[in-house]
Amino acid sequence: MIRPFDREALRRQFQEAKPFPFMAIDEFLDPDFAREVAASYPAYAEARGRGREFSAVNEKKKVQITDAAAFPEPVKKLNGLLSAPSFIEDLEYITGIDNLLWDPQLEGGGMHLTGPRGRLDVHIDFNYVEARKLHRRLNILIYLNEGWKDEWGGAVELWDEEVRTCAHSFRPLLNRCVVFATSDISFHGVEPVTCPEGTQRISFAAYYYTREAPAEWDGTKHSTVFKARPEERIRGHVLMPFEKARRKLVPSAKRIVKKLIGRT
Repeated sequence: MIRPFDREALRRQFQEAKPFPFMAIDEFLDPDFAREVAASYPAYAEARGRGREFSAVNEKKKVQITDAAAFPEPVKKLNGLLSAPSFIEDLEYITGIDNLLWDPQLEGGGMHLTGPRGRLDVHIDFNYVEARKLHRRLNILIYLNEGWKDEWGGAVELWDEEVRTCAHSFRPLLNRCVVFATSDISFHGVEPVTCPEGTQRISFAAYYYTREAPAEWDGTKHSTVFKARPEERIRGHVLMPFEKARRKLVPSAKRIVKKLIGRT
């Protein structure tokens, strides 16, 4: 159900891409299967009860469902296709990354649904899974939005290392696939979503890992790192620092409360 593709052409595209390695494939899946997967997604309100909803400054009005057991049958099939040894072998050849591993836990991935006024700020992803000693190497994103209008935003954007220039922008159109290397310069984000009420931006995301560290790794382990776009002055100088401080404060406050309770 993945349509045949030219491995040599994709290898050239990926390895020559700037500002970091990536490739984009339209009509990635059999068209009927792509529509079947899209049609199986629940409405946003229903999805909230199945997965995790984000409501932070950097990521909001988005639901993520990572439990494969909760996927509709067409999504389970898609999940199986992306984890198949033959497809992973193709990815290894195209990207030049050996020993790629699929993540059955879909940490951070799975079914993604973003509602009106949703957003995902520009960021680089977490680079290491401590519990499993895995280095994150590749992101694969499958978009599933038929009839998506340009004025609704929601494009995935690939930025330069300084987050000064958006180098590439891809609308989240039905059956479009984007794959890119996960690194400390692979800044990407989602254009603010402005679709009308009753509409949602949907996609499927998955990540590939290696046990071996990438050659350029300096030993630094980090979680997701967000940056504001050049025009987002208030977001960059006020909202993001406040959100970062809040994230640090809440766990500290919880630890203090637990200590106080333990003393009573």
